[in-house]
Amino acid sequence: MAEDIWTILYNKAVAVQNPRVISPFIEAGGVGAAILTKSGNIYTGVCIDTASTLGMCAERNAIANMITNGEHNIDKVVAVMPNGEVGSPCGACREFMMQLACDSGEIEILTDYESRTVVKLKELLPDWWGKERFE
Repeated sequence: MAEDIWTILYNKAVAVQNPRVISPFIEAGGVGAAILTKSGNIYTGVCIDTASTLGMCAERNAIANMITNGEHNIDKVVAVMPNGEVGSPCGACREFMMQLACDSGEIEILTDYESRTVVKLKELLPDWWGKERFE
């Protein structure tokens, strides 16, 4: 039986997790994320935590990889926490995703792996402030 897309994304996110200390100021890899673009490509990233708050969440790291490769339309997002459970993106990640494209509110975010519970980004950011700029 073929794996469903959420299993594929989950496994890709877990595969990049590698908690490690980079320096006395930076830790990385505790959280892994995978995003599926509307064109069918998958990009991954890990969290980078710094002492000066200049770090980056795993989701934004994956998005940076996507943008580096010339894409900006996300279909699905999975973030895997250190305990193996999936988590919802933080406010900064939500805002960053919403600003990518006029239909970013339709991005699907996995919030529970076992039950395959999914929410759309627009449910996490109702009445988003910037939608008029896309009109």
